[in-house]
Amino acid sequence: MNRSKVLFLFCTVLCISISGCWLMDLKDFATPQGPPKDKEIAKVYYLTQLRKSTAADVLPLIYMPDYALLSQSTKVLASQGELKKGYKLWFTMVRFDENDLLAIRKYMMIADEKPKALFASPWAGLRYDSELVMEGDILEKPYTDENTKRIAMLKFAKQAVYDDLADVKADNKAFEVSGAMINQAFNEVLTKLDESPALAAKLSEEKGLEFNHKSFDRGRIGMTSDDKTMTIKIRLGSFTEKFEKEDDFDYSEDAE
Repeated sequence: MNRSKVLFLFCTVLCISISGCWLMDLKDFATPQGPPKDKEIAKVYYLTQLRKSTAADVLPLIYMPDYALLSQSTKVLASQGELKKGYKLWFTMVRFDENDLLAIRKYMMIADEKPKALFASPWAGLRYDSELVMEGDILEKPYTDENTKRIAMLKFAKQAVYDDLADVKADNKAFEVSGAMINQAFNEVLTKLDESPALAAKLSEEKGLEFNHKSFDRGRIGMTSDDKTMTIKIRLGSFTEKFEKEDDFDYSEDAE
């Protein structure tokens, strides 16, 4: 067999091998990841009630031994899981008051590298939800205007999730990865608001505030509050398309 035929045969085998590996990876990437579904992950977040739920109420919801690792401290309960080669990463977390032991902060993050639809751009996405009881400094401090107050509330929320993750990350280093993604999103938003504080007014609008994100290309954030609590919703990448839609889940007894 001459040299040209040998080279042709080698290239053919190499192409078939590469194509086969690529098709296997594509099939693996397109295959549903299986349980737990987002609804199951989100259950603890939506069923935990701030200033009402105790650790005894939260533990049966957050504990998923088949899918996630449970971490806890004297003040925080958290559950973290990962699916199929890191394509999906999530955590849920609840912080309790030191005195009455009632829930005062709750969080949920789901990061998914799989596309919600083929050829979507970007494929990867992240959703982050949090609800927090605001502390006295936020409520009592005088502000020059509402936008200044909104920015201060965002900074409080950023610090709160950082502190609460710090309480449990010694048990599970994956919390550091999740915390870094959330911190990056807050930093992108706060940088934009530092340049244009008036944009903080968009936080309470239906479409929220749009911002650029280095890792997920784009993002949206919304924030609502009452006299005592604040709620933050962040969607990155492909998840931004569902920002305006109702995306909580029905946990009533007659729901499927």
